[in-house]
Amino acid sequence: MTTVEASQAGRPPARDGRRYEVVDGRLLITGAQPPAHHAAVVALMVLLKHACPPDLLVSVGSVAFRPTPHTTLRPDLLVCPRNYTITQPPLLAVEVLSPATRTTDVVLKRTLYETHQVPSYWLLDPTTQELTILALTPTGYTCQAVVQAEETYQATHPFPVALTPAALTR
Repeated sequence: MTTVEASQAGRPPARDGRRYEVVDGRLLITGAQPPAHHAAVVALMVLLKHACPPDLLVSVGSVAFRPTPHTTLRPDLLVCPRNYTITQPPLLAVEVLSPATRTTDVVLKRTLYETHQVPSYWLLDPTTQELTILALTPTGYTCQAVVQAEETYQATHPFPVALTPAALTR
């Protein structure tokens, strides 16, 4: 099976440091990310795992979301039910911004997650220590909060957790 076929099947791609996604049949390849990106993903994963109820799963990069046969997305982090199937929307998708992914994450992925009914979408920017919390409403995503540096935000979805961007990006 090729890497593209594995990605389309929802399986993790080869461990080459890249992320493979398919959008409307087009392959998107994201190169290896800077250390600050990885540190922020891991810090957020640890925080969420500690707060996560037992019926939910926090996953980093290994679980895909395949809303259509021609689209497979791999958020930096997602939260889903333990009995998750890749065709159902995760409860939360998180993208950690980097110079190489900023436009894709802020524009393309926001639109895709919104279109395919992902209830919560968070964008964490390690450079500016900023966390944007978006929630799905009947008219699309609504910004619930933009949290800066040492500010703390008490998220309620997908479960209660206190978030402080500076603590996630150190």
